[in-house]
Amino acid sequence: MNQEKDSSIRRRGCSYQKGEFLPEESFKSWTNYTAALRQTPHRLIDRILTRSADQAELDAKARSQTEMKKTLTWWDLMWFGMGAVIGAGIFVLTGLEARDDAGPAVVLSYVVSGASALMSVFCYTEFAVEIPVAGGSFAYLRVELGDFVAFIAAGNILLEYVIGGAAVARSWTSYFATLCNHDPDDFRIIAHGLKEDYNHLDPIAVGVIAIICVIAVLSTKGSSRLNYVASFVHIIVILFIIVCGLIKVDTKNYADFDHYGARGVFKASAVLFFAYVGFDAVSTMAEETKNPARDIPIGLVGSMVVTTVLYCALAVTLCLMQPYYNIDINAPFSKAFEAVGWDWAKYVVAAGALKGMTSVLLVGAVGQARYLTHIARTHMMPPWFAIVDAKTGTPVNATVVMLMATAVIAFFTKLDILSISTLFIFMLVAVALLVRRYYVSGVTTDANRNKLIACLVTIIVSSCFTAGYWGLSEHGWIGYCITVPTWLGATICLWAFVPHARDPKLWGVPLVPWLPSTSIAINIFLLGSIDKDSFIRFAGWTCLLLGYYFLFGLHAAYDTAKEDEKQWNKVEQGKNGFENKLDNNGS
Repeated sequence: MNQEKDSSIRRRGCSYQKGEFLPEESFKSWTNYTAALRQTPHRLIDRILTRSADQAELDAKARSQTEMKKTLTWWDLMWFGMGAVIGAGIFVLTGLEARDDAGPAVVLSYVVSGASALMSVFCYTEFAVEIPVAGGSFAYLRVELGDFVAFIAAGNILLEYVIGGAAVARSWTSYFATLCNHDPDDFRIIAHGLKEDYNHLDPIAVGVIAIICVIAVLSTKGSSRLNYVASFVHIIVILFIIVCGLIKVDTKNYADFDHYGARGVFKASAVLFFAYVGFDAVSTMAEETKNPARDIPIGLVGSMVVTTVLYCALAVTLCLMQPYYNIDINAPFSKAFEAVGWDWAKYVVAAGALKGMTSVLLVGAVGQARYLTHIARTHMMPPWFAIVDAKTGTPVNATVVMLMATAVIAFFTKLDILSISTLFIFMLVAVALLVRRYYVSGVTTDANRNKLIACLVTIIVSSCFTAGYWGLSEHGWIGYCITVPTWLGATICLWAFVPHARDPKLWGVPLVPWLPSTSIAINIFLLGSIDKDSFIRFAGWTCLLLGYYFLFGLHAAYDTAKEDEKQWNKVEQGKNGFENKLDNNGS
């Protein structure tokens, strides 16, 4: 009997067993389901107001039936971080922003965007150390801001992973064509019967995603080793570009350093921030880390510092090789080497871009699967996605399904990335960190809770007005004299008048509340620089998520939470009964 039970639990691949899709009480009959729908307002309020606990997130790992293997060290995480962040975009964004927005001062833009990304890394790190689970920001937001906020945020980041992965896979084909001296369409199938934006079919992109999928499901440690190789080669290429480029420098190109002024520097930093996006995927690997308290801070912070240094060096090199106004925005480094007589260097740049995109795809595949795995552990998504393979120790179901969705999009088209989702979650994680430090139920008084709410609302609203004023007024400054002091005053009030309710146990963000408050302000500021279409796409996808949540996710999560409460109450009653028995025997 035990062997049969064991074999039913420890199974391989994308197998399916009855009860792994919508097994909750609300879905066992139409009568139950209609009754659940009638209770939607009550259940929604419950899920908005109820927060999870650190231990509950850790206990949820049991729903995966098999534990993920703890094989990663700080060295793995550092290379995963660099692999996730340093993609092909660096070879394009630097030239674009140097020519159009910042000039040679683009290096300062990288410093600003790197500093803001580092603040977000700090906020993620404290959570990852204290709640080392696969859910990343979903788990952190669920603990501090509740199920509803966590699901909307995680749903958006998953879509961004899928669309972003599809775009990178199609770019992989383009750079591969460059290496082969071909046009990208030479490797694509033109289907004249399809709509124009969807008729350039890309089988190479699908093949690359399939290979990444196989690697990701076989072993996390194996994925780490491949990422070592790809990231190492990529960094060697970057160092080659820096060293060889500096041989051909002309210091006169730096004479007009700040041609576009401070506004140009900050405008470019808003765009260049997206060259740092990707580290959040590394936080989802905390569950597979041997020593989270040591490895996660070193891995995440270390990779971000190295990345920032490399980005700044690339920016300096490019602007010293060519006058900023002559930089080619499509292939800045290739054309810069061509201008100094090194035509062959474009192949080195293309090879580096290929290696960078391979790493981005691999780390993204590992990260997005772990997001989905932990969401499924809460039953907001079917628990089938939460299953971890007994032999490989990886979430096979979640990995395969996410990469299938990526491959379908990559085969047909390249969609715009919903970059708003990343900034939105970075901002929410910073808010969650402040809530974590200053509010604990049963410890924080009502008066201090109200002060915290007032300070947080003022910080967020003043940051929104600052971002809005930046977007609407090119040369004005009076608005900043109101919005910035308001933000500063709210942060001072939080620091001076609201006592800490909890201090970190293992590793903590320094300079609280200043660092997370600044992170909130910067992320909202960068949100203000994003185009209108991104907000429309964000709103559209969020509406679809809400439809799924109200029809399925809410009721599944509510039933699961109530069942967990019953189990917990039984355990507590058993403990109390045992203690009373001991007391009676002792007396």
